[in-house]
This record gives sequence, structure tokens and C-alpha cells, in this order.
Amino acid sequence: MSANKIISLVIATAVSLLLVSTVASARETLVSNQQEFKQAVKKLQPGDTVVMANGTWQDFEMVFQGQGTAEQPITLTAQEPGKVQISGKSNLRLAGEYLVVSGLLFKNGYTPTDSVISFRKSKSELANHSRVTNTVIDNFNNPERFETDYWVALYGKHNRFDHNHLEGKRNKGVTMAVRLDSEDSLENHHRIDHNYFGPRPMLGSNGGETLRIGTSHYSLSDSFTLVENNYFDRCDGEVEIISNKSGSNTFRGNVFYESRGTLTLRHGNGNVVENNVFFGNNVDHTGGIRVINKRQTIRNNYLEGLTGYRFGGALVVMNGVPNSPINRYHQVEDAVIENNSWINSDHIQLAAGSDAERTATPVNSQFKRNLVYNETGKDIFTLYDDVSGISFSGNVLNQVKGPQLATGFASEKVKLRRAANGLLYPVDKDLAGVGVSADLSPIDKKATGASWYPKIDKRIRFETGKTIAVKPQAGALEQAVSDAQAGDTLKLAPGQYLVSKILTIDKPLTVSGGKGVQIKFERSTLFEIVDGGSLHLRGLAISGADAPDNVGNSVIRTSRYSMLVNYQVKIENCDITDLDVNKSFNFLSVAKGTMADDITIANSRFSNISGVVLQLDRETDDFGIYNAEYLRISDSSFSDVQGALVDYYRGGTDESTFGPHFYLTGSTLDKVGSKSQHKASMYLHGVQVANIANNTFKHSAPIRVAHTVGEPITKIVKNDFAATPAPVVAELNSSQENTAVILDNQITMTQQ
Repeated sequence: MSANKIISLVIATAVSLLLVSTVASARETLVSNQQEFKQAVKKLQPGDTVVMANGTWQDFEMVFQGQGTAEQPITLTAQEPGKVQISGKSNLRLAGEYLVVSGLLFKNGYTPTDSVISFRKSKSELANHSRVTNTVIDNFNNPERFETDYWVALYGKHNRFDHNHLEGKRNKGVTMAVRLDSEDSLENHHRIDHNYFGPRPMLGSNGGETLRIGTSHYSLSDSFTLVENNYFDRCDGEVEIISNKSGSNTFRGNVFYESRGTLTLRHGNGNVVENNVFFGNNVDHTGGIRVINKRQTIRNNYLEGLTGYRFGGALVVMNGVPNSPINRYHQVEDAVIENNSWINSDHIQLAAGSDAERTATPVNSQFKRNLVYNETGKDIFTLYDDVSGISFSGNVLNQVKGPQLATGFASEKVKLRRAANGLLYPVDKDLAGVGVSADLSPIDKKATGASWYPKIDKRIRFETGKTIAVKPQAGALEQAVSDAQAGDTLKLAPGQYLVSKILTIDKPLTVSGGKGVQIKFERSTLFEIVDGGSLHLRGLAISGADAPDNVGNSVIRTSRYSMLVNYQVKIENCDITDLDVNKSFNFLSVAKGTMADDITIANSRFSNISGVVLQLDRETDDFGIYNAEYLRISDSSFSDVQGALVDYYRGGTDESTFGPHFYLTGSTLDKVGSKSQHKASMYLHGVQVANIANNTFKHSAPIRVAHTVGEPITKIVKNDFAATPAPVVAELNSSQENTAVILDNQITMTQQ
């Protein structure tokens, strides 16, 4: 054997022995308390594993730091996935190289810092080449609704966040953020994949994004982040589901299910949005893709049943600001929008946002080989400005008569068939090259998130539990409310119920009566809704005659403190009387920092009220925040109400939210608003959608509407105003004529 061969053999043997020695030295350490955890982390070597013992780890700010290698990462894992629960004031920070975290559950607590999981320990100690997988964050919210934090903050480079379950972020702040605030986090090449982004309720404010990549300050820098094969399930926080604020990112193979808002290319250039699927199922404000900036590519995306409009449409191509500051709107330039399918969606908006500031129309852009199908033949395009900077070619519409865009579009009868992948395609083989490809396959929800954690539908549901009989005996109703479980119905027998305690509603609960059932109460309120509570009243007569002689009583009030959980109130076939023992006796009073998803009043009667029926005006900071998303009133009567039927307030000019929405139909207002602070029978300030139709107003103050932002939709039609002034609509932040539709109303100022 030659000398060289002998030397090579010796070196190979030494390397093998070294590898064996290194593998053999890798340790697995089971830790049962915080001190043991901290001691184990101090000794970590490549290949080591720290196993957290099953149980609840309370008030634990974990730091997982070490220097692993590609071949031998350092691992932090649960003894059993899901059986290690991190609770209280807790968080996790990673720092070092080649770290892996898996199997943890963050629940029943909140982070004391700015994030629950952070890929850095400090500004100078980041995590790189690290991974968090198979982990859950469920309703891990700061108790103050508008205290801001992230759930996941990605720093460093080459990190992966995959197969995780994030659900129920209710306080302000992005659910997951990719941070680019240092050189060490730019051009990061992170991968975010196979995660389940579960329901995020409406925040009613800016700051409710589910995913943000970058910020406007770093938006001209590249991130190279890949977001693929994630499932966004009813992510409703605000108008931007994903807020892209950096360059060279790819969004691929994601599913957006009934999520209100859009994937928004807000800042940054050279991004790709491809092979994504949007299922709106005709849910309000479900949107698609919003395009801003340069060199954006939108291809092979499928969008069905989307109802959003304006900045939340199925496709929105924005106008920009000439010489835009970095934080405003850069002109759309060199966009390619190709081979997408818009199926039964309501709005494609081009040159959107055109106004005195946003005058830079899209340029050098292409819209080609797209399928735009609406079964009614509706033309879903809205052109807000000159769109000659977009070339159109090879697109197909379904039987649109006189389309606004004729060049580059063939309008013909299109027949669709649903394929095995759940998507609709043209039957005509000649259209095979138009719209999305046949091999597009939406990821299944079951293929995302942590395999061990169930995806349970937690929407508020009334009357899903037991029906409990209640008799008119002292303390019976109070006890029944206390003992009831979520979804139960309390069925009240005929008789009078005198309630001596405030009834705390901390669960969805129905209280049902009928003929001969009357409730009186001796406290400042009858029902107080707290976190987790929602209330359905049906067939009840409620009198305030026995309430204390106080200013500011109410029948229903929210917690006087910030509430994380949005609630619902539903009133059916009820009689509400004698709320007049003192002034400002309201039917519903809300507090700052509370949000109703829906308030519904139907077939009910309200009389003799010294205050406001619905007081929804506590968010007066003018930050675009408001107290209720939907307010619906139908077939009801309101008489001798000194305040307004509703004081509804959303201040400021922020454009990140959807509501409020107000609907009043088939109802009568008689002597309403005589002592209203706004001299109004209804005061709607900043309400985005208002439909007031087929109502009768008698001897009442006028309707007053203040438009503040966006393109509010106000319709006041077919109402009878007897001895009631005409509606008053004002534009507070625009010099243009107001957009309210006021038609076919009858106004008679003579006394009846």
C-alpha cells in the first residue's frame, strides 16, 4: 500500500471516529421545571435534545439558545405533542444556529413582551437556519384589546415556520410578522409553509393583519420569503389578510377560505402570487388580490364567490401617488396578470383609489388569458381612471353585453364544470389555455397545521344546548343564568320575574318567553355581557319601572372593561318599556374596547325611553375603531324615545376596516330624538354601509349621516317622513358632492 493511501485511510478513520464520538455525545435531557430547562440550555451541544415534561408551564419566558449544525440541529420538543402547555405570562425566544422547536401548546395566557415566539433573543442575537414546527398558539391574547403584540416574529435568515396552528388572535397586532429591521434579517429566504391560520375575528381597527412581511420603511429591500401551502380560514381581522411590504417574495399554493380582505402587495417590488385559491362562498367582504408597486406577477390563481369591493375586491389594481413617499402608494408598473380565473365574484377594480393624491395610473402592465365568469353576465369591472397603461389580450368573459373593456376580451357563452380538484373549468376545450391550469390542486385543510390539534368551529351559536325550564320564583332566573352552559335556552314560564342581581352573560345564551312573561329588574342593568358572552332574547316583556333612580341605567350593557371576544345580541318579538326612571336610560350601552359582530332587532317594540336605544359611540379617538360591525333592525317600532334610536360612531380616516354596517327596514319611529345630543333620530358617523328603506318616521328628529372615509354606501329610500325633517348627509373630509342615494321618500312636515 502506498504512503498516500495509508495517509488517506488514517484520515478517513479519524473522521469516522470523530463523527461516531460526536453522535454518541448527543444528549436527550428531560426537564420538569424552569430551572432544569435553563440549566439544560446552558450545556447544549450539536445534536442535543431538550424534552419538556408533560404539564402546564406557567409564567415562563423561555430562551432557547445554542449552536447546532445542519447535520446535528439542537432540538426542543414536548414529551408528548400538545401535553406541554405554556400558560400565563410566557413566551419563547430563539437565538443561535440550526435550532428546532416542536410540539408546544401556547394557551390560557399572553406574552409579556412584543411577541409570543420570536426568532431572536435581542437585536444582536438572532436565530438562523432554525425551525418551529408542529406547534400551536390558541387565543393567547393580551387582555387589553388594543395592546399590540405579534404571535410570531421572524428575524434572521433561512428560518422555517411550518405545520403550525395559529387561531383566535383577538388583540391588536399582526398574527405573524417577518421583520426586516436590520441587515441580518434582509434577503432572509424564510419559508412559511403548511400552517393553519385559523379564524381571526374582526378587530374593528387597523392592525388586524394575519401575516405581514416587512414594513414600509424597508419596503424597497428584498426579503425572498416563500409563503406556500398554508390555509387561511376566516381570517377577518382587517382589509389586509396578508400585507406584503417588501420585495421578491412568493405566495404560492395557499387557500383563503371565507376570509374577509385581500392578499395585498402593499409595498415592495418583484413579488409573485401564483397557484393560490380563494373560496369566498359569497361571505361579505371576501376578497382576492390587491396590486401596488412594480413588477408584480399574478398568475394561475383561482378566485370564486368573492363579494368584496373597493380595496377589498376580487382583484384591485391601484392608482399610485406621483413621486410617492415610501409609505404611500407607488405606481403600478410592469405588472403581469395572467391565467387567473374569477368565478362568480363581484368586483374587479382597476385604477382604484383614484383621487386628488393618487393620480398615477398603472403603466406597462399586462392582463392576459384570464377567465372572468359571472353566471348573470354582469360586467364586474370598475374603471376609476385611465387604464390605457394596461394591455389586455386573450381574455374571456361570460356573455357580458357591452363590456367596458372590449379590446382583448372575447365575450361568449361559457359553460363550466367542476373538476375533481373542486374548481370550475370551461367545458369547451378551445378555452383550455384561458384561466387556471387543470393541475392546480388546492391544499386540504387537514394537510396544514399541527396534526395533533383539532380544527374546531368555534363560531357563536345560539340554541345548540339544552332547554331549561324556569319558573317565576325568587332567584330562579338568576340561578338558571349562572348554571347554564354555552348554547342553552332558558324557557321562562308565564309570570313576573323580579331580578335583584345583575345577570352576567359569559356564554352564548337564549332567554325565551311568551305570552304572560314579564321581567323587571332592581339593579342599574339587567344583563351584563362579558368576554365569551352573547345574548338572544325572544318573546319577553321587559320593564325598567323598578330600576334604581340613577342616571345611565340600561337593560343590556357590555363589560365596562376591554373585551377580547366579540359578542352578538339578538332581540326577537320583545316588548321593552318604561326605561325612564331617570335620564339617559339606554336599552344597550357599550364600553370602549368592546366589539359586537352583530346586533339584530326584529319584530320588537320599544317605548318610553329617556336615553338611546342603541348606544354605539364609545370609540371617540378617531382611529377608525368602532363598537359594532353589523346592526340590523327590521319590522320593529320605537315610540317616545328621547335619545336617538342609535348613536353609531366610527371616527378618523383609516381605510383598513369594513364597517360599520347599518340596516333599518319595515320599522316605525314615533317621537324619537327629541333630546338627542345630535338632534337626530339616528346618528350615523363614519358608517360605511347604511340601508334605510320602507320605514315610517313620525314627529321625530331627522336622520343625520356623516361620511368620513372611503366610498360609503348610504341608501335612504321609500321612507315616509311625517312631521319629520328630511335626512341630512354631510361629507366631512371631501369637497365632492355626497354619494348618498336618497330616493322615493315622502316628506310631510304638517302635523298629523
